[in-house]
Amino acid sequence: MTGVSSYANGRPKLLDLFCGEGGAAAGYIAAGWDVTGVDLNATVGRRYPGAGFHAGDALAYLATHGREYDAIHASPPCQGYTIATAGNPAARAKHVRLIAATRELLILTGKPWVIENVEQAKSQMRAPVLLCGRMFGLAADDEDGQPLVLDRHRLFESNIPLEMPAHPKHRDEQVAGVYGGSRRAKRLPGESLAQVAPRDRHAARFERKGGYVPRSVAVQQALLGIDWMTVKGMQESIPPAYSEWVGRQLIVHMTKAVA
Repeated sequence: MTGVSSYANGRPKLLDLFCGEGGAAAGYIAAGWDVTGVDLNATVGRRYPGAGFHAGDALAYLATHGREYDAIHASPPCQGYTIATAGNPAARAKHVRLIAATRELLILTGKPWVIENVEQAKSQMRAPVLLCGRMFGLAADDEDGQPLVLDRHRLFESNIPLEMPAHPKHRDEQVAGVYGGSRRAKRLPGESLAQVAPRDRHAARFERKGGYVPRSVAVQQALLGIDWMTVKGMQESIPPAYSEWVGRQLIVHMTKAVA
């Protein structure tokens, strides 16, 4: 593996594949990286926080340009693995599974790399570590003041050793998430977000026995530590705290490699 490059601004270069609106990028930037994103959806580039953005096929770009970067992060589409499609084979079949193909190309670069995906993709990943919002204190108050915590378990596979922070025990806190397809209680005419929130939480926990997604975009933003994305972008993003943790370990590894 190569060490840290002598980049113009003194920051090593990271390639962010399947980048979306840049949750991973923001964390890597905070960790000290200069980040360039690639995504098939050109519109996400409008909000992408990295230094550069390329609209196009992520794996094709990786095959052609991967060796130009000091390290590479990839978040292949999760829809082919996620619990949202687990009970619907027809829906799952519509989504490609790219973890294996991504890994194959990453290995060929000879660079440090990371693959991120949902917990349900564990069987397709090699010795991944799990990150959870509780490890980073990701939490927010709902519109009515009820404390919320974020779990958002994500797996990280890498060709360098990755350490996990301490994982606080999951107790009976009110867990909240940020994802699409959630059902809520019927909002009454004139009812504020603070007034409907307790009924939404009750319906999620005791009636549907599923996850709770706050209606308030501001609360969703606070849970993730993201304030620049669309709602759809947040639904598909990892919290920047995760990639900042990983990004700092990448830099330590690369610094040791050239010492």
